[in-house]
Order: sequence, then structure tokens, then C-alpha cells
Amino acid sequence: MRRDVFQAIADPTRREIIGMLAQQSLNLNNVADQFSISRPAISKHIKILTECGLVTITQQGRERYCHADFGKLKQVADWTARYQKFWTEKLDALGAFLEQEKQQSQAK
Repeated sequence: MRRDVFQAIADPTRREIIGMLAQQSLNLNNVADQFSISRPAISKHIKILTECGLVTITQQGRERYCHADFGKLKQVADWTARYQKFWTEKLDALGAFLEQEKQQSQAK
């Protein structure tokens, strides 16, 4: 199954894992210890993150360490940037409309 970065960030647990790994690299047990869900469930989330290219795993002795790789998040930033101008204009127009309505109601 082909996965993309949007699938990775769609899940709150995976977003939390990404946030943790942004601070420091952790071994798989340290990651799992931060959650109340099962280790196999965490392993599945880590697998999805690695398939999406957001996490790399390195072997150091008997331990496997997870490292964040945020290069793929640029896809998300680029995608959302396309809509930023649109929503900024719409929200600015809404703000101007509401301010005008407020002024008109105060004038009455």
C-alpha cells in the first residue's frame, strides 16, 4: 500500500509521535511508554510514519531508535499555502462585514 504524508498526519497519535521525535530521537520502547495503547499499536503507527518518510529507524546495538525527518512535511506546507491567501481574504472580508454591521447597529 502506498502511503503519503497526509495519511501520517491524519492520526492524532502519529502527530504526537512526530512532536515527540521533533524534540529528540527515542528508542521504540521510550515512544511506546508515552502512550496508553499497546506496543503493537505504536509499532503500527511507527511503521506508517516510516513508510511516509517522516521517521527513520536506526539500529544501535540491541536498540532501534526513531528519528524525525521533516523533509516530507514540506508537501503539507506547500499544499496549505495554496489556501492561505484564499482564507485570509475571506476572513478579512468577514471581519470587515461584521465591523460594518456593528457600526450600523450602533448608529441606530
